Amino acid sequence: MSRKTPVDRRTLLSATGGAAAAMFVPRHVLGGRGVTSPNEKLGVAVVGVHGMGRVDIGEVAKTENVVAICDVDLQAAERLKPIYPQAKIYKDFRVMLAEQKGLDAVMVATPDHSHAVITVAALKAGKHVFCQKPLTHSVYEALRVREVAAKTGLATQMGNQGQASEGARLICEYIWSGAIGKVREIHSWSNRRPDISPRQIPRPKETPPVPPHLDWDLWLGPAPERPYHPCYHPFAWRGWWDFGTGVLGDIGCHNLSAAFKALKLGWPESVEACSTLWNAPPEIREETAPLASIVTYRFPAEGDRPEIILRWYDGGMMPPLPKEVGDRNIFEGDGTLIVGDEGMLLGAQLLPESRAKEVGRPPQMLPRSPGHYREWVEACKGGPPPGSNFVDHAAHLTAVVLMGNIAIRTQKKLYWDPQSLRFTNSDEANKLLDPPYREGWSL
Repeated sequence: MSRKTPVDRRTLLSATGGAAAAMFVPRHVLGGRGVTSPNEKLGVAVVGVHGMGRVDIGEVAKTENVVAICDVDLQAAERLKPIYPQAKIYKDFRVMLAEQKGLDAVMVATPDHSHAVITVAALKAGKHVFCQKPLTHSVYEALRVREVAAKTGLATQMGNQGQASEGARLICEYIWSGAIGKVREIHSWSNRRPDISPRQIPRPKETPPVPPHLDWDLWLGPAPERPYHPCYHPFAWRGWWDFGTGVLGDIGCHNLSAAFKALKLGWPESVEACSTLWNAPPEIREETAPLASIVTYRFPAEGDRPEIILRWYDGGMMPPLPKEVGDRNIFEGDGTLIVGDEGMLLGAQLLPESRAKEVGRPPQMLPRSPGHYREWVEACKGGPPPGSNFVDHAAHLTAVVLMGNIAIRTQKKLYWDPQSLRFTNSDEANKLLDPPYREGWSL
């Protein structure tokens, strides 16, 4: 699908609801394409090895065969050669998909802006895919990835590892058992420091030479053309809108996964934000994410579930904490507080303590995970869909999270139409749903 061809949004909508879930059929039922015997080792490749890619492939390499390592920075790829001497080194993922023999599955850990193009290409090539969070760089990329994943029936998993934890299951079981009553509010935060994720800064004016081991054109991929600078590669790209998704995109898919599952959250009816970009000049506001922000999503009542207000905080912004939390310091790191009529959950801890004593451990309603990576490997071999597969969970979670960045960038309260998959009150916001790709790139 060329990016120059308008997306049929009603078709995409059909791939984001119950129909899509029904389309996802395990490989052991389908047979044929993409099926690997449970006793056979997968041939796995990794694309992007500067950060989490090293961790991801290392986990899977404990039981499977690493057949290829791909990175636009050949120096980074070559560092893994002593660990995986049998793996072939590639610079271009497209060449790898076309040429590599014995390749069953691909792990994607590149910067956010190239997640979708690599993921869709791998799925179309018949490869199972594990992709780091956030699954995509834009809302419509998430819907497109979900559509392709549903059609192929291949095993998929997003890299929000916490979804496989005991805590994530306890959150669901506490809520489903009525331990905190009707949920009314969700508060989630991440205080990622700007030295880890530089933000709210102008584009550099210097144009140093591209290192000889780096293919800068391939690194840019579908992103707009701009000169190389070390402030983007290899680590600090997350705060730049053209390449990353700020703190919300980086951590939101981690923090909010359990709440989305437990409460079966669909589309919000509105999203709004305030941030430190409110009076920043365009050369900063249009380039990078804010130092701090608060994003508010409003989810309409559904069935017997009341309206839910979800607020995201980053950069040191925090919700007023209920007295039940006590005087503990929760400002460092990440966290989520789910507030109900009869109690609350700070992570997987039920509060107040009197309610925790009264309720005890909730009844088990979910099977326990063999591990986030193991879920995906077993799915590649015909097992059940992983907990953060693209069709049932990851794509929708990513799309909603990324809507918050559009509210940050437009500085408007945005109203969402789930039928047309557009905002009803802002053409500016709708353009950010599906930013154009650089010429020569498409999904």
